[in-house]
Amino acid sequence: QVRLVESGGGSVQTGDSLRLSCVASGYVYDTSSMGWFRQAPGKRDREAVAAIFMGGTTTFVADSVKGRFTITQNNATRTIYLDMTSLEPEDTGKYYCVTSVGRILPTLPALVLDWGQGTQVTVSS
Repeated sequence: QVRLVESGGGSVQTGDSLRLSCVASGYVYDTSSMGWFRQAPGKRDREAVAAIFMGGTTTFVADSVKGRFTITQNNATRTIYLDMTSLEPEDTGKYYCVTSVGRILPTLPALVLDWGQGTQVTVSS
């Protein structure tokens, strides 16, 4: 069983930065991939934000956050980070840490194996 614990969310102003962290325990190895989804207020769908292969440097970053968000990983501690800069009100939402199988990056909800509980990010103008 995999447990994902997110932290680092909060309420900030436009242009501020935040770092989200997610620590995985259980069956997550360097052959797994992890990433971040977000769900905006009032929206039903969750959007893939970024993902990374734990055994290397292969990454995915959504066009909507490219150039502002960076995903990194520390495989030794089974931790991933999402560094968010130049935050905008449109970035507001609940951010979920996820896993997927092997090198298949979790870029769609159907590819996600495990979900964390989420951490709230609120950006005010």
